[in-house]
Amino acid sequence: MTIGPEAPPSVSPVDRRLLARRLATVVGDAHVLTGPALCGPYETDFTGRHTGRALLVVRPADSAQVAGTVRICAAAGVPIVPQGGNTGLVGASTPSGDGTEVVLSSRRLAGIGPVDPGSRQVTVGAGVALAELQRHVRPYGLEFGVDLASRDSATLGGMAATNAGGERVLRYGTTRANVAGVEAVLADGDVLDRLAGLPKDNTGYDLAGLLVGSEGTLAVLTRLRLVLRARMPRRVSALVALDSLDAAVSALTALRRLESLELAEFFTADGLALVLEHSGLAAPFRRAHPVYLLLGCASTHDPTGELAEAVERVGALEVAVAVEDSGRRRLAAYRERHTEAVNAVGTPLKLDVTVPLPELARFVAELPDLLAGRAEAYLYGHLAEGNLHLNLLGVAAADEAAVVDAVLRRVAGLGGSISAEHGVGRAKAGHLHLTRSPADIALMRAVKAAWDPAGLLNPHALLPLPG
Repeated sequence: MTIGPEAPPSVSPVDRRLLARRLATVVGDAHVLTGPALCGPYETDFTGRHTGRALLVVRPADSAQVAGTVRICAAAGVPIVPQGGNTGLVGASTPSGDGTEVVLSSRRLAGIGPVDPGSRQVTVGAGVALAELQRHVRPYGLEFGVDLASRDSATLGGMAATNAGGERVLRYGTTRANVAGVEAVLADGDVLDRLAGLPKDNTGYDLAGLLVGSEGTLAVLTRLRLVLRARMPRRVSALVALDSLDAAVSALTALRRLESLELAEFFTADGLALVLEHSGLAAPFRRAHPVYLLLGCASTHDPTGELAEAVERVGALEVAVAVEDSGRRRLAAYRERHTEAVNAVGTPLKLDVTVPLPELARFVAELPDLLAGRAEAYLYGHLAEGNLHLNLLGVAAADEAAVVDAVLRRVAGLGGSISAEHGVGRAKAGHLHLTRSPADIALMRAVKAAWDPAGLLNPHALLPLPG
């Protein structure tokens, strides 16, 4: 058991040490961490904006250890915050600031079962990183349909907990559409096993589907039964320069007729300029253009010709095409390196929203008025779903609440969602009412109470605190 030098002032050191000793009997001394130096990496999320203080961190290695951990914490009345790769952006997997919550890290739940080529399924531990899964299944001519820029660190458990979307939702759906079953530890330490992965099983409620997207508030995900897809051998990418976001939305109508289309990402001239400045990448075209559309097609045959025909009809100003892996990675980098470029300038206020496609250009045009000079905005996202990632720099602490409220209220007013794919977490719990009715929220609370009567699982995430 690794005991750090300091205890959170609001927690009795004796109680913390006693809990640590009990947990060490389940997971081993080396995997119970206390003190700022050891807990620090688990206490702040990817954005750097959401941080807290953990009572301790526990790192179980299998489902039995998770169950034992949950039982001990439940008996002591200690809340648990499940955490995967800690790549979240809304504070859903970071502890609150009072030092009373245990962070349960799933990183050691890293087993990958045998691939079943017949059903095209595989069972994985919640701590397996997305990129590791893809490497494991590729020799079978298969892949997992969901892809993220954070693939090297994002875990499958975290992706399921937030129902992550990523770049290929238009073809394969969100994580929920790619999960055939789950294993999860309930709030009392019992284990729910729904790993059979049967394509037809209408016996009662879809509890596995409910757990996907629940952000660790109902149970701790330990293993997942995943649906795999045939890996298409022929691929092509294109970067298309357009004169407006309206033109990009219009182009999407024609492009979606392509059965081979699997991604349609967009970004703007400002964002590309920032990426070029901080990445050292060469500019894709001779001059800058207002909007860029990154397209990807994959098929059993060469999709280059059909993509070229479609692009010819959308009024492209310039086009770059790549078939080889290196060229496609280079084009993808213009979009995927936005996050690191923005972070190089400062710590952004990140808002992940969905706006109905017909309203997307209007929303972006209204954004300067909504921000009223209080932030510098960099925009990019997943065009096919109307999923816009707003990265706001330079927001003063005194203005932050007003900026978030103005943007989210406008999104809701347009019929959009305040959370597209990153979850609600702690950051947006207070705004849940903007896109969910009182009846919706009451039903969510009833579900939470049924699964977690003591309210010990991720108590500050998703649902606003009473009162």
